[in-house]
Amino acid sequence: MNQIQKPTVTLKRWLFLAAGLAIMSLGVALSIRANLGTSPISSVPYVCSLFSPLSVGSATIVMHCLMILAQILLLRQRYDPVQLLQLPVALVFGWLTDAAMWATGAVQCGAYWQQWLVCLLGVALVAVGVSFEVTAGVAPLAGEGTVLALCQVLPVKFGTMKVTFDVSLVLTACLLSLIFLGQLQGVREGTVAAALCVGTIARQLNKPLGRLGKTLFA
Repeated sequence: MNQIQKPTVTLKRWLFLAAGLAIMSLGVALSIRANLGTSPISSVPYVCSLFSPLSVGSATIVMHCLMILAQILLLRQRYDPVQLLQLPVALVFGWLTDAAMWATGAVQCGAYWQQWLVCLLGVALVAVGVSFEVTAGVAPLAGEGTVLALCQVLPVKFGTMKVTFDVSLVLTACLLSLIFLGQLQGVREGTVAAALCVGTIARQLNKPLGRLGKTLFA
């Protein structure tokens, strides 16, 4: 029975992850439409999409592939090949991000409070997507995988490294924006809101979604 059930449970986990990626990509798209700055993990792809022929989703895929390569270089013999599952996750997330950008094309914010409303909705959806990803337990996004890899080679706690990594992404986005666009794009007060709120909301959702996961993946 277990041999028959195991692939079924695996499929359920992947479908749960796919649902989380879809929710997360919608959150990213709404954050971009709000024009108050994107989340740290999406700041670099968004800025790159403004000065290159790449879409946000394509730039996301390229960045995640570079992060996977960085993990391999950091860990070398210690790199677990199962972490290459991050590659299909990156591809799907990139495609879904472009689909979400198309689906939200009609979203317009004429007032500042409307921008914040859409931005906070985007932040909440990203947090829900992250919690789905954690509950699925299949493969992390490349950003989280890179943080975990750094923690294996450096004597730094995950929380500290995650903050450092996010700050580095935001600074990189700022630098690219100033160099190629001549002004700051993609990083604003909404970026700060995402950095502060996504993790907090996701942690609150992990317990109820964890209970749901135990039922679904039993």
